[in-house]
Amino acid sequence: MRKIIHIDMDCYYAAVEMRDFPELRGKPLAVGGRSDRRGVISTCNYEARAFGVRSAMSSHQALQLCPDLTLVPGRMQVYKDVSAQIREIFKSYTSLIEPLSLDEAYLDVTDTQLCKGSATLMAQAIRDEIYQQTGLTASAGVAPVKFLAKIASDLNKPNGQYVIRPDDIAQFIKPLALKKIPGVGKVTAKKLADLGLNTCEDVQNYPKQALVQRFGKFGSVLHERAYGRDERAISPNRVRKSVGVETTLAKDIYTLSQCQQVMPQLIQELSSRMQRSAKDRSINKQVVKLKFNDFKQTTIEHRSDELSVNLFASLLEDALKRANGRGIRLLGVSVGLAGEAQSQEATHVAQSSQLDLPL
Repeated sequence: MRKIIHIDMDCYYAAVEMRDFPELRGKPLAVGGRSDRRGVISTCNYEARAFGVRSAMSSHQALQLCPDLTLVPGRMQVYKDVSAQIREIFKSYTSLIEPLSLDEAYLDVTDTQLCKGSATLMAQAIRDEIYQQTGLTASAGVAPVKFLAKIASDLNKPNGQYVIRPDDIAQFIKPLALKKIPGVGKVTAKKLADLGLNTCEDVQNYPKQALVQRFGKFGSVLHERAYGRDERAISPNRVRKSVGVETTLAKDIYTLSQCQQVMPQLIQELSSRMQRSAKDRSINKQVVKLKFNDFKQTTIEHRSDELSVNLFASLLEDALKRANGRGIRLLGVSVGLAGEAQSQEATHVAQSSQLDLPL
């Protein structure tokens, strides 16, 4: 039985800002882009969340919900530096670390003998060290499997932890809402609810084959999660699978020529990011993404083994046909990375695909 800890920093970007600028403490605070430039909230503190402000919300909407909201621009290099400092703390407990982002990670401490081998005590000690060295608080979840550890880390936020012991899994999992399971988003949760499936116990009582027929491979995964099973090991050497860049426009644009004026800067930035983070990797596809003024989005992609400006231009034309008169508020380009990260699916020619879903 493994011992997995999921560490999740509390309102990370906002917490760093409050640490460095004490005058911001106790006030509704969000890190994000300017409202007059159609900015988006990256992170907000708990005072702002009390007004309904959330990550990924437009800055304009956030200010409508909370007129006294203090909005500050992000300082990404500072956040990266603090994240590296936290990562060094993790390394003193285990080498099996799987970062999910700058502010969260899985740790496998099964074979660690510190703290008498207790994952619960290690989680507390890690959180204490993070606070002592950075002045920031973290929450933790402890469980025998990854997805339960991630769920647990959210149960006593902020600055708390929750432990799910092996003998507790059956009792914990039955009433668990399916929307709490990582990978079950709003759209999938709605489809499951339409089938009368709202909790893990509902899934336990539902035929597995019917789930697979309805949801494919994910149906099988969901069936396993409904019993608290997760065979995934910690992956310390996760390989980046894509690189992308996008921009939210100050005003909606509608025509191909307007989009073509935005594309060169995006492609140049994409090339620069590839040089910084994936210069030794080859690509296997190119992707163009549009978000419309009704907040629905579409992506279109095609197989490619080299960065082609002409292919991006062609994909843009095809994507724009899906606008149907809607204005474009965001434009993005990305590439899929081959090499070590190449999956079996990526070896086949990628067909153009459309995702036209509400965010």
